[in-house]
Amino acid sequence: MLNLVSILVGILSLVIVIPSQIPFLGWGNWFALPLIVLGIVLGQLSSSRSGRNFNLVVLVIVIVRLSLGGGIF
Repeated sequence: MLNLVSILVGILSLVIVIPSQIPFLGWGNWFALPLIVLGIVLGQLSSSRSGRNFNLVVLVIVIVRLSLGGGIF
């Protein structure tokens, strides 16, 4: 059950992250970070690891985008 919740939180954060890839909308990634961390924690507590891994992939996308934009853009 926690794995399903983790995947749903990851999908919600991915919906926030995708539009944030547009220049000058990178600040949206900062709103997605707490959701991603919540998804990773829920995925870690579950018996399956697919939700945690999905949230880690979304986290890598956010980190790369924030590093390319200098943390803001």
